[in-house]
Amino acid sequence: MAMRSLPRLLKTIDSFPAPPMTRAINSLVSEHTAKWMQDTSKKSPMELINDVPPIKVEGRIVACEGDSNPALGHPIEFICLDLEAPAVCKYCGLRYVQAHHH
Repeated sequence: MAMRSLPRLLKTIDSFPAPPMTRAINSLVSEHTAKWMQDTSKKSPMELINDVPPIKVEGRIVACEGDSNPALGHPIEFICLDLEAPAVCKYCGLRYVQAHHH
């Protein structure tokens, strides 16, 4: 019985238009993005992260949380520093290198 009414239910769900609030939020975001893209004096988030020098770490493994305050950080990510190139956190973009003692 329920299987016969499923196609009708799906057709009625698909026919509902997007709520006006969703359209208003989308237009607000696109206006903000357009304003931000016009201002060339500001650095992009990637440029700001690239300005931070790689962080030297004594061990082979680093635990990146993005910030010392857990409310402002991201989920903890354990990063292995065995390679010569700086390791990059996938959440915040901070770079880490192993400090070699030779």
